[in-house]
Amino acid sequence: MTGPTVADLLLARGGDHRPGLRTREHTWTWDEVVRESAARADLARRLPGEGPLHIGLLLENVPEYVFWLGAAALAGATVVGINPTRRGSDLEQEVAHTDCRAIVTDRAGAALLDGLDVGVPRERFLLVDGPEYAERLGSTPPRAVQAPGVTADTQLLLLFTSGTTGRSKAARCTQGRLATLGRSNADKYRVTPQDTAYCCMPLFHGNALMALWAPALATGACVALTPRFSASGFLPDVRFFGATYFTYVGKAVSYVLAVPERGDDHDNPLTHAFGTEASPEDRAAFRRRFGCRLIEGYGSSESAGMIRLSPQAPDTALGLPAHAGVRVVDPGSLEACPPARLDDHGRVLNSQDAVGEIVDTEGAARFEGYYKNPEADAERVRHGWYWTGDLGYLDDAGFLHFAGRSGDWIRVDGENTSALTTERILRRHPRILAAAVFAVPDPRSGDQMMAAVEVPEGTGFDDLDLPAFLEAQEDLGIKGAPRYVRLSHALPTTGSNKIRKKELRLQAWITGDEVHRRAGRGRTEYRPMTAADRDALHAEFAANGRLRFLPTAVESGVGTHGPA
Repeated sequence: MTGPTVADLLLARGGDHRPGLRTREHTWTWDEVVRESAARADLARRLPGEGPLHIGLLLENVPEYVFWLGAAALAGATVVGINPTRRGSDLEQEVAHTDCRAIVTDRAGAALLDGLDVGVPRERFLLVDGPEYAERLGSTPPRAVQAPGVTADTQLLLLFTSGTTGRSKAARCTQGRLATLGRSNADKYRVTPQDTAYCCMPLFHGNALMALWAPALATGACVALTPRFSASGFLPDVRFFGATYFTYVGKAVSYVLAVPERGDDHDNPLTHAFGTEASPEDRAAFRRRFGCRLIEGYGSSESAGMIRLSPQAPDTALGLPAHAGVRVVDPGSLEACPPARLDDHGRVLNSQDAVGEIVDTEGAARFEGYYKNPEADAERVRHGWYWTGDLGYLDDAGFLHFAGRSGDWIRVDGENTSALTTERILRRHPRILAAAVFAVPDPRSGDQMMAAVEVPEGTGFDDLDLPAFLEAQEDLGIKGAPRYVRLSHALPTTGSNKIRKKELRLQAWITGDEVHRRAGRGRTEYRPMTAADRDALHAEFAANGRLRFLPTAVESGVGTHGPA
C-alpha cells in the first residue's frame, strides 16, 4: 500500500496550537498531543521482550489512550485494544492471542487480569496511575519522529470484533488504511477543523477510531473525551465541550432518548453524528429533540468504503453501492439477487429471492485479515470476493438496505421473517429501550421468533400492553410477532454497547428474567412462562425427537430458572 501513514497525520499536527484533546479537567493543544505521543513512542522503543511490538491498551477513554495511539504510529508498533468489559477466560484468551509485549493499563485494569495467564509478565504492565510511570516517561519529551521503516503497510491496530454473534476475532488495520479512512471519513461526514468531536464510544472499537479519532487527526478537529458513555451525562458533556459531532451505536441513542425530555434540549451545539443501528424513528426523534442529524452508515473493523451517501436515499436505506463491485448475491449460486419488491409499508415481498449477502467483488485485496486466524480469513475471502457476512437487498432505485446479520432472517412456519424488522418495530414502543430478536427452535419443525426487550426499572410486562401495540403496527407481518418475549432491565452487551445475541439465543427461555409466551399461533396475547410450562415444552421436544435442536443451556437448565 502507498500513501500517508497515521504517523504522517500526527506529525503534521506539530506546531498546531489549537485545542486537540480535551477532558473536563484539562486541554492539550495538538502540538502538545504530538509531544506526549513522542514521549510514549520513545518508551515503546525501549520495551524489553521478543516478538512483535504489540502494546495492549486496557483503559477507558482517557488521554493516555490517545497518546499511546500516537506513540504506536510513531514507533511502528501495534495497539491491541483490550475490552474492559470482558472477564475471565474470554479476556484471557483475547489478550494471550495477540502476543502483547506490554500492557498499558491502570490499577483497575490490572485487577481485571489478576489470576489470568495473558502471556505478559507483571513487570511489563505500565500502570498510568502508578508512581513510577512518570519516571519511565522522563521529563523532557524527545523530538517527534517517525521510526525508520514505518510505511502505509505497517500494522497499527488489532481490533477485536464486537462478538455479538460469535467469538471475537482480531482484525488487522494498517497505518495506511486508517490514514485513508481518516481523510475519507472526514470528507464523508463533514468533520472540519472547526468541529469538536465528542468521543463517547470506546476507543478500543473501530467506531470511535475510524469515524472520530482518525478524521479529527486528519483535519485538526478537537477530540473531547469522556471515560465512558453515559446517557444522563451526554447532553451536559455536549454543552460543556461545545461538541458539534459525535459517533454512536443504536443502543446508545435509545438510552439518550430515554432520558426525560426538557424544553431546552434543543439548546446545544450539536450539528451531526455518524453511527450504525439507530432506527429511522430514533433518528427522527433525535433530530427533533436535539437538532442534530444522525448519519446512519455501514462499515466494520475489517472493511470500509462500500456505501455512497445520497440525499435521495429512503430513511431505511444505507445509501448507494459505492461502486459496481458492491453487490447483493445468493451465496449458493453467486448470482446477483433481483431487486426487492416492497409493499406500502416497506416490507420485502420476495425476500426468498431478493435478500442475499452483501459482497465486494473488488474488496479482497483491501481486506487486511485477522491476526493468526486463517480460518476466519478464508470465510471472509471466497471466490476472490470479500464477503461481509451481512444480509441486504437492493430496491428498484438501486439503494442498498441492511437486512441484518447472517442469522437475522428466521424461517417461521415455512416463511422467511426479518428479525431486524421486528426489532425496529419493538423499538418504537416508548417504554422499550432496546430489543434483540433471534431464532429459537420450534418443538415440531423449524424455528420460532423470540424477542428480548430492555425496559426501565419499575416497568413490568403488563405496562407495555404489548398485544395492543403489536396489533397497531401496520407493517408487522403475520409471522413477525415474537412467540416468546424476555423482559429485562439490563440485556447483556458488548463493550461497544451492542447486544450479545449469541448469549441470548443460547439461553432462550431459560433465564432469570421473566419470559412470556404467545398463546396460540394466530394471536398476540401473552402469558407468563412458568417452570411447568418449560418442562412441558421440553417434553414436547422429546416427543418429537427434536431435543438435539435445543441449545445446551436450555437442555441442561430445563425448569430451573425464571419465575415459577
